[in-house]
Amino acid sequence: MKLKQALFISPLLLTAFGCQPSKTTWAESSKPNIIVMLVDDAGYADFGFAGSKDLKSPNIDKLATAGVRFTDAHVSASVCGPSRAGIMVGRYQQRFGFECNPSHEYTGIDLNERTIANVLKEAGYTTAAFGKWHLGDGPAYRPNARGFDYFWGFLAGGRSYFSNDKQDREGTVHSIRENDQFTTFDGYLTDRLGDKTAEFIGQNKEKPFFIYWAPNAVHTPLEATEADLALFDGHPRQQLAAMTWALDRAVGTIVNKLKQEYLLENTLIFFLSDNGGAHNNQSSNLPLKGFKGNKYEGGHRVPFFMHWPAQLEGGKTYDGLSSSLDIFATSVDVAGEEFSSDKPLDGVSLLPYLTGEKDGNPHDQLFWRKDQMAATRKGDYKMIRVEKLGYRLYNLDKNLGETDDLRSAEPQQLDAMKQSMEQWESGLMQPLWTEGQAWDEVTWWIHEDLFENRVVRAKNPEALKALKEIAGQ
Repeated sequence: MKLKQALFISPLLLTAFGCQPSKTTWAESSKPNIIVMLVDDAGYADFGFAGSKDLKSPNIDKLATAGVRFTDAHVSASVCGPSRAGIMVGRYQQRFGFECNPSHEYTGIDLNERTIANVLKEAGYTTAAFGKWHLGDGPAYRPNARGFDYFWGFLAGGRSYFSNDKQDREGTVHSIRENDQFTTFDGYLTDRLGDKTAEFIGQNKEKPFFIYWAPNAVHTPLEATEADLALFDGHPRQQLAAMTWALDRAVGTIVNKLKQEYLLENTLIFFLSDNGGAHNNQSSNLPLKGFKGNKYEGGHRVPFFMHWPAQLEGGKTYDGLSSSLDIFATSVDVAGEEFSSDKPLDGVSLLPYLTGEKDGNPHDQLFWRKDQMAATRKGDYKMIRVEKLGYRLYNLDKNLGETDDLRSAEPQQLDAMKQSMEQWESGLMQPLWTEGQAWDEVTWWIHEDLFENRVVRAKNPEALKALKEIAGQ
């Protein structure tokens, strides 16, 4: 998957067009910097570039508009931990048992798997991770042991946006760590994550860097600064609007630092959410059905764009079926490296599809599985399987909202997708851990289309208790 050297634009050519490169950075290497911006639980329709009319995200929208926006991009899981594991290794996380969200008693990514940071570090990149980890708490599973030269963030799946005595204590998985040492922070965490990343860029601008930027915004708890809340006084989604505004401000801090250091032109930025918007953070996935945790489109189809002015013509959309698993392969490709392993990648490089070297879709078929649920997408068709409930079949081209079940009308199509699902599953292992009865109950309610009646309208105590358990993960 080696990217042809001819694709790189030389510093002299960029200078001729008025783009001044850094004297040291581009002159010494044509390798681009790479930043993965992975936000948390953002709704499919909750940025301006994705169609939002009420949430403000000017910095993110500017990047998206100047880049390539993907209309049919998916993460490999509908919850945080497994989705992040897939991105980190470029392979379906079910292959090594990381199928469900881990609790703190379980380990993280299989130690036999190479991470994107491992590979890019070997390629000469300085590597850093910021924000939420959620990929293993033990010493062998932490960022600095998985290929990252620098880490500033927390190990748990979530935490408060403000410092507090309960979470910010040495030895807790919620506390902020600099590398593997306990540290403290002041102010609002989303802002600090932007500041720390900009600081890292300034200190490491002389050679290519890879940054995995994973703020916990806009995951619960719904916490924002008083100043940001005041900007959206009276807004029906006030907390989310304020948190999104802060997230956008942090992105602006990073982008402005790249501009200041003359690095933006030759920095490849991926922007996406780790899964669909959640049921409890005021997010919107419209026009998609479902939300975080289930196999409807709202669980795994995400806002996604790539920004790389030196290579990608901006102002375009791309409709091909694509996956967050492709981030690994694309990054290795643009770094000019060859990836060899006895564990082949499931993702592919998106570059040839965006530059016109290849036609068609990056993927003919995608798969999902999480304990009681599984799904596959092939062409316009989507099949969902849920234990105790059976199968559903939808044509997304005709019915993106997944309301018209075609399993009786098109049995041959259903059978073909069942077979491909079984073939894919034959190469997987059983999950090393599951999430328990709470998630299972909610799974059945959602896929029976009973969620709103049982939980929202009836305020079923059992259902609400299960959701609180889930929200606490």
